Amino acid sequence: MKRILVGIALLAMTIASQAQMKGGGVEQAITTMEQQWAADSKAGNADGIASMLADNFVNMDSDGTVHTRAETLSRMKGAKWDVNQISDVKVTAFGNTAIATGGWQGKGTDSAGKPVDAREQWVDTWMKMPSGKWQCIASASAPAKM
Repeated sequence: MKRILVGIALLAMTIASQAQMKGGGVEQAITTMEQQWAADSKAGNADGIASMLADNFVNMDSDGTVHTRAETLSRMKGAKWDVNQISDVKVTAFGNTAIATGGWQGKGTDSAGKPVDAREQWVDTWMKMPSGKWQCIASASAPAKM
């Protein structure tokens, strides 16, 4: 009887470990894409970001303006960044949806040539598409309290 209980306990631990690894895989994948997004944005590489954004992606800036995918990508091309980095990325997966949050710091000029020196908090919503690829469907940011 003791052997059976030990066997069941080992089986349960193995299943729990595998489930955790699967969730961790999604979380790590989204974190990596968020980091790549920041790097591509700093480099002005909107094409690198384009594949991460769903066709119907919507973005709300910290000033409350809302932009389409095309507008978001266009605005990235004209910006020049000395600093464009994210921090404290946390990802929580809910089946085929994941929420990523974190901080952002940017210093440079936006696509209109206006100087930017800001810190913001952001939240991105990612969805696993029918193709199996994860894409961001919505993003929003707000000024960070210092």
